[in-house]
Amino acid sequence: MNPAALANLIEANAARWPSMVIDFDAVPVMNQVAARLIAADAKGRYQAISAQTGVPWPIIALIHERECSQSWSRSIAQGDPWNAVSIHVPAGRGPFNSWEEAAVDALIACEHMDQWPHWDTVGGALTRLEMYNGLGYAVRNPAMPSPYVWSRTDQYISGKYVADHDFDPNVIDSQEGCGPLLASMMIQDPTILETFPSWGPPPAQPSLSSPDGVVCDTRWLQTCLNQHGANPQLTVDGGWGAHTIAALKAYQANAGLTACGRYNVPTRDSLLAALASAATPGETTTAVG
Repeated sequence: MNPAALANLIEANAARWPSMVIDFDAVPVMNQVAARLIAADAKGRYQAISAQTGVPWPIIALIHERECSQSWSRSIAQGDPWNAVSIHVPAGRGPFNSWEEAAVDALIACEHMDQWPHWDTVGGALTRLEMYNGLGYAVRNPAMPSPYVWSRTDQYISGKYVADHDFDPNVIDSQEGCGPLLASMMIQDPTILETFPSWGPPPAQPSLSSPDGVVCDTRWLQTCLNQHGANPQLTVDGGWGAHTIAALKAYQANAGLTACGRYNVPTRDSLLAALASAATPGETTTAVG
């Protein structure tokens, strides 16, 4: 990517950060994953690698999660076992004596992340994460947010490379993106902002409750979709399965929203407005579940 295009990508990711809204249904899992990443034992290992490489420790944690779901038996280079020669790109690395040795190799020998000059801005940090996964999204469409960074937020709708050079516009990346995970980490661990103040605070996320106290969880969503003609009717169990997604897409299409099948802010607001207009004077809306 040429310098001008790279500068534009950094600017675009910087603009997406304060605008980002995490999908409502993703918040509980997002917080659980972030808690794992900032746990004292894990944080200490990330900080040790940061001291060797100059890569901010939250960035290392995010790569570890995206590449191998924070498995300490897998390399952050590509998720292969670090105690064997890697078979996925970058192939032919290892075997290594430890997770730490493999991590340093991935960050320095493979990615040269110690040479990145833009760690001081959140746009630069998020862009380097995107580069770690590959710039295929930005090269294919400069306006498309990478799901590696923005999945499970309103910045990303759909489209994913399901294999090398194989882009499917209809596939939705369901794994937590680096951007919302970083926000959740920052909320739970204020020392991140103290250590990297130039990144700025995490974007404020709308509450899961509306001002009148209606809890907008997945059970509430399923109840609303049933009231709006979900076919077949949904079992109100809080699960996030194919029937719920299909019913949600149908509602979104009928309401003039983007039929993305994700429970986001516009969808919640539309449902609340529909309930308010349908309620008779004196009635109140209560949560289910």
